[in-house]
Amino acid sequence: MIKRNDILENLKSKKYDLLVIGGGITGAGIALDAASRGLSVALVEKGDFASGTSSKSTKLIHGGLRYLKQLDFSLVHEVGRERAIVHKLAPNLVKPEKMLLPLVKNGTYGKLLSSFGLALYDFLAGVKKEECRKMLNKEDSLQVEPLLNEETLLGSGLYYEYRTDDARLTIEIIKSAIERSADCLNYIELKDFDYKHDGSMHYAKCVDHISKEEFMIEAELIVNSTGPWVDKVRLKQQKEESLNKRLHLTKGIHLVVDYEKFPIKQSVYFDEKLKGRMLFAIPRDKTTYIGTTDTNYSGSLDDIRVTKEDEDYVLKAVNSIFPEINLSASDIKSSWAGLRPLIHQEGKSPSELSRKDEIFESEDGLISIAGGKLTGYRKMSERIVDRVSQKLKERSIISNTKKCITEKLKLDSSNFESEEAMFNYRETLRDYLRTYFEDNYFADHIFDNYGLNASKILDYFKHIKIEQENIKNENAIVIAELIYGIDYEMINSVLDFCERRSSYLYFDIDLIKESKELILREMSIRLSWNDFRLDSERKILDEALEKSFVFV
Repeated sequence: MIKRNDILENLKSKKYDLLVIGGGITGAGIALDAASRGLSVALVEKGDFASGTSSKSTKLIHGGLRYLKQLDFSLVHEVGRERAIVHKLAPNLVKPEKMLLPLVKNGTYGKLLSSFGLALYDFLAGVKKEECRKMLNKEDSLQVEPLLNEETLLGSGLYYEYRTDDARLTIEIIKSAIERSADCLNYIELKDFDYKHDGSMHYAKCVDHISKEEFMIEAELIVNSTGPWVDKVRLKQQKEESLNKRLHLTKGIHLVVDYEKFPIKQSVYFDEKLKGRMLFAIPRDKTTYIGTTDTNYSGSLDDIRVTKEDEDYVLKAVNSIFPEINLSASDIKSSWAGLRPLIHQEGKSPSELSRKDEIFESEDGLISIAGGKLTGYRKMSERIVDRVSQKLKERSIISNTKKCITEKLKLDSSNFESEEAMFNYRETLRDYLRTYFEDNYFADHIFDNYGLNASKILDYFKHIKIEQENIKNENAIVIAELIYGIDYEMINSVLDFCERRSSYLYFDIDLIKESKELILREMSIRLSWNDFRLDSERKILDEALEKSFVFV
């Protein structure tokens, strides 16, 4: 079990080689890389792990096909290669996803360009032979996806991406870092920096939002990997005019509908005519989700919403290429909105901005990283830890700089002995849960998301069924998953579980509505909430359950 108080005491008393500010995918990757090289590492996150951008992506580990159009071959090559690596590191969590690219009249991609582009994409990304692209004519395309608009369709390209759960990937990396002695804690906010007599920055003043206690963390080096908050952290020790580069935030939103309403046979990467962008439609379990937008953003970083304008745009785009489904606002079950922390480039539109990461270093020694993509988290982390290691060596804190080993470091929950062992494990879960459920939905859910730790969830489930004979099976498995998250994944609030650990809030919102009071009661008991905290968490969940958080 992960004991929050033990980690908190370490943060107060130890001196670290490296302190990472920010618990998204980049910060998590940095913590794991540094810890696996033998550095002493702390990581703090002001909210929950992955509560910012790292739970709001399109949930794809993808190679960035659209970057070919920008002639950014090096980015396509790097993230394409990383896509395959991340799949090997977490094969239950990062899975191949067949993707259809419809070619339409007056569309972004023509037949020849698409055929060449997809072939080049396969080459740059190092795609396996069985996953290489296939070009389809109009008839074959409609056979593959009958919902496409027959009047505008010319043909299609069929290729592969990889699908994941971004928040789950982040928490599994965090847990793997903790297994290697990193001290990682959520709900710890950086308030300010402090300095030694020589002017070097070695301290972070923090507040624990659980206990309300303020304390200091000491570290030789500090990395700022806070995503959209990077500039805000930089401004704690730099003047705005001294920022040689700054962030350019853009917003992306996704809408979720029932699969029965939008029953596509596989994921589709499609053209929309309103703004000349490409959108994804991706089937997942009982739902299909659609996105993403790419619009400039200047509002609150802590309250990003889906607006009526966002909603209308996505619905119109979907209905233009899938005219038979006729989606409307009443079909939306849930949604999410997040920010991309891109590097500002004068005169460029949101979609034209580079997705490459950049590293900034202040005179006082704060190292900041921004930009980049979910797919490239491991290489971003490697570049940061290479720089950190070199600085520590120069300061005689370490004797030598070790090489990155994360390319071959399977996440602890995904460390199956072989592919056969992984599939056998999944079948064992399915066999056991068939006694309680008609299909494999819950067995596959806990296998995909928790890997080898699914067995622990089953243990909790068995005890619940013994102790509460009348509880519904669906509620019992949800509570078992919740208890596991409290014991092993630092769940502290209702959205930690409903949104980021389980993703039920997005992809099975009806299950959360049905289990709401059981979830709140279990959390109240296990986390010792008083009545005020319980009422506050109930209000938070009720607001989240209001269909899709849309602002009119």
